[in-house]
Amino acid sequence: MQWRRFNGEVIHLPVKEEVRQAIIRETAHGFRLKVCIGTDSQVKGLETEFATVIVFLREGHGGFMFIHNEKTKDRYSIKERMLVEVAKSIEIAYELCDLFTQYDVDMEVHADINTNPQFKSNLALREAMGYILGMGFAFKAKPEAFASSSCANKMVN
Repeated sequence: MQWRRFNGEVIHLPVKEEVRQAIIRETAHGFRLKVCIGTDSQVKGLETEFATVIVFLREGHGGFMFIHNEKTKDRYSIKERMLVEVAKSIEIAYELCDLFTQYDVDMEVHADINTNPQFKSNLALREAMGYILGMGFAFKAKPEAFASSSCANKMVN
């Protein structure tokens, strides 16, 4: 998996090691961190592009993020696509969760799913919430899910 910073700089280390170094560096500077992980997707012609982000929030001092983009020619219903987004977020959250526990960093998984039943993405809300909470992670949906609905969204549009 190829990850990069917001400025486009490629991350050459495995993402887990890069996250470890970021946590150590930021806490050494006195920042209290919270990490939010989210994925968004966009259908572009015959391709679907996914962007997964790891957003680091420095309490009261802004933040930064790591980004991974991926394209596929697979076709999805809206519900399937929402659940694939959640699965991608959970995959990276699961890979990193022991670091967050070790360094006492709060972590949330954000789903780009609307809590309003009038929106198509709402079809996947119950399953996504069950999946994320069932894995033991904190869950946020729209409008609170900024990692997926704002940060990741920016990376696929």
